[in-house]
Amino acid sequence: MSDSVYRVTEVIGTSSQSWEEAAKNAVETAARTVRDLRIGEIVKLDLTIDDGHVALYRARVNISFKYDA
Repeated sequence: MSDSVYRVTEVIGTSSQSWEEAAKNAVETAARTVRDLRIGEIVKLDLTIDDGHVALYRARVNISFKYDA
C-alpha cells in the first residue's frame, strides 16, 4: 500500500429545512468541483434567527480529499 496525502478543508452548507440537509448540501456542492472526497466531519451546527423563528440551519463540515499521486 502506498503512502497518501489528504487535504482537509472547511465548507458551510445551509438549509431552511434541517441541519442534516445543510450538511448534505455542503458535501454535495463541494463534490461538484472536488474529486475523491473521503471523510466529512461536522464540526459545528448553528442557525440564524429572524423575528424569533429559525430562518436558516447551517452546518460547518470539514471534508477531506486525496491528492492525486
